[in-house]
Amino acid sequence: MKKIFATVIAGLLLNLPLTLPVAAQPAFITDSLDAYVNRAMQQWQVPGLAVAVVKDGKIVVAKGYGVSNVETKQKVDEFTLFQIASNSKAFTGTAISLLNYQKRLLLDTTVTSYLKDFKLYDDCATQQATVRDLLCHRLGYATFQGDFLHWGSNLSRKEVVYNWRTLKPVYKFRYTYGYTNMGFVTAGEIIKAVTDTTWDDYITVHFFKPLQMKHTNVSFSELTNDKNACKAYTLVDNKLTLLPYTNIDNIGACASINSCISDMANWLLMQLDSGRFNGTTVVPWPVLAETRNSQMVIGDVSSRMFPSKHFTTYGLGWQLYDYNGKKICENGGGANGFVTKTKFIPELGLGVIVYTNTDANSLYEALTTQIIDAYMQLPYRNYSDIYLNRNNAGVAQDSTELAGYRATVAKKNTPDLKLKDYTGKYNNSFYGEIEVREENGQLNIYFSHHPNNIGQLQLLEGNKFLCTYTDVTCGVKVTPFTVEKNKVKSVTISVADFIDPLPYEFTKQ
Repeated sequence: MKKIFATVIAGLLLNLPLTLPVAAQPAFITDSLDAYVNRAMQQWQVPGLAVAVVKDGKIVVAKGYGVSNVETKQKVDEFTLFQIASNSKAFTGTAISLLNYQKRLLLDTTVTSYLKDFKLYDDCATQQATVRDLLCHRLGYATFQGDFLHWGSNLSRKEVVYNWRTLKPVYKFRYTYGYTNMGFVTAGEIIKAVTDTTWDDYITVHFFKPLQMKHTNVSFSELTNDKNACKAYTLVDNKLTLLPYTNIDNIGACASINSCISDMANWLLMQLDSGRFNGTTVVPWPVLAETRNSQMVIGDVSSRMFPSKHFTTYGLGWQLYDYNGKKICENGGGANGFVTKTKFIPELGLGVIVYTNTDANSLYEALTTQIIDAYMQLPYRNYSDIYLNRNNAGVAQDSTELAGYRATVAKKNTPDLKLKDYTGKYNNSFYGEIEVREENGQLNIYFSHHPNNIGQLQLLEGNKFLCTYTDVTCGVKVTPFTVEKNKVKSVTISVADFIDPLPYEFTKQ
């Protein structure tokens, strides 16, 4: 009885309104933020960045830096849109938790109870997988496994979920953590099944509108037509390169929100006020609490750099970890041309958002940590410089490796077979069909589900080629053909690790 009484009192205290005045901000915020950001953006070649800080129920920083468009020099402000990608997952996790609270679904009921045609590669996993499993990355897949097919493809959401059944997991069901985007896509389809409305409309009505997130949307077409949306950039051979937006509407519930720091600051104000915004409850506190409960261990992450960080877990759309004695809730997002971060610390009433419009930087991560350290009054360490030095070492290593491949290409070796012998249609049970064509004395790969991406092959030696993708975010990858008795049997395709680290074998038809 004492335990029940204590729990009730704790719940009441958590729901008290935040009425304390905002204390004086740390010197890093008041005196150093602009200089730090401007210097770091130049070092990382970041065109545009936006940062927001909420503290004790107030937005204390909401500011843009640099430009959203390098050509027009349009300035970034607090309303500039970014593709926030996987920051979308917290909205999906909260939506599912809300429906669970309302008993419109149950987190621990099987997925097949809501989606009759749901199927995973393993029958046992199909029968046992619950809604909760979808949201905490414990289905047995490796991190990003399968995104080679789903990311930016022409498949519908229904097709994305259906194709999951052909993807063989790397691990046993519930054995270990593996970041699985398709779990959230499937959760979005469950929302549609139990509410008779789309995931897009559900989060718009239940979160965007009551939180006055007037600039936020989940539509590729709205992003492309918004005059205050950031252009997307990356670095190719250390040169800033404009990218086309990636249409990820087909994986909505895991990645398709486009937002700005002003709107997302309202999302954090609600998170830090136990579900209230402007004095009105938007999300009941038990719903938020469920999303922040640890569901799956990610691992022991203590390090020499962060000795106060001991472990990381995953909730329902939030990554959770301890840092300097406090619990941090965060998620990040990476889309072609964007990397973004959202963090908050309930015990400090503190939230930090940093969005950037290039996918080739760690400044977004460095700056969020820098701001948190300032509020925790920790000794100053320039995280941007630390991450930049590590990044430059990795870039130098990758550049040396790529230069070696290009030097081999320049030798103009002769392939083991004639080029026409490599041509034809190839199939992978998960992805589907690709076609290798000989064009102007070169082999090119065409992808049935990514018609705007072509793999251009240059011979390295034997039956091994260097594949340069026209979608530069896919990288430059060694692509070997398997040959038996002078006949091509298959080709192994891979893309950049941050899209999908696994290779996929396609058998010649």
